[in-house]
Amino acid sequence: MTGMIVRETQAKAILSVSKIYDYALNPYTGCEHACSYCYARFMKRFTGHREPWGEFVDAKMNAPELLAVEIGKKKRGTVWVSGVCDPYQPLEARCELTRKCLEILVHAGWPVRVQTRSPLVVRDMDILREAQDLEVGLSVTTADDGVRELFEPRAPAIGERLRALAQLHAAGIRTFVMIAPMLPGAADLPELLAGNVDYLLIDRMNYGYGAWVYRQYGLEDERSDGFFQQTAQELVFACAELNIPCRVVF
Repeated sequence: MTGMIVRETQAKAILSVSKIYDYALNPYTGCEHACSYCYARFMKRFTGHREPWGEFVDAKMNAPELLAVEIGKKKRGTVWVSGVCDPYQPLEARCELTRKCLEILVHAGWPVRVQTRSPLVVRDMDILREAQDLEVGLSVTTADDGVRELFEPRAPAIGERLRALAQLHAAGIRTFVMIAPMLPGAADLPELLAGNVDYLLIDRMNYGYGAWVYRQYGLEDERSDGFFQQTAQELVFACAELNIPCRVVF
């Protein structure tokens, strides 16, 4: 997008301890997708950025070099390539920091879990197919691209994500979908995912950043506890019918 402030920076470390997996690896600070509900907006409290979330990205240009050193010193563990940015946001097409880091992790035999909203991940299938212990997850929050445009206007279209998922799965790469947060239209996802996903993870919206979007478009009822509970039940039932393993994580 025009007006995006991009800085090339030098990080001091690249593998951070994670509550989700052993480590998180974020080659970028900030995210061009700027999803309205993104919990990673809290990062601004620590980074010192004054620009609005979604209008800046720092590329950690020394991320691959740092990673090569750190995996030689740290205890082997599962690395979550995500966390507080999308590792395949548009800037990755030029910088290739995620690709270079994946090469290092895969060749070292470390377990990897990639999570993204972007079909750019299929660019790296040559590396992904080499991995011994790797999964790629696509974040898909609704089957309705109109809803996606309200909450995730700069993120790739739902159809593009589904096609990427199919390509990855067909290539023999273990895939999952993270439905988090469940947005209106999420209950229709299992039918679209059948045959192209190994499992689903389902979560609700536990943070207030996206509340204004619900208010603006008169969707308050679809942010209630009842909506999340009902939608989760519908997803679990549909997944059982389609033999898709799924787990509700809230």
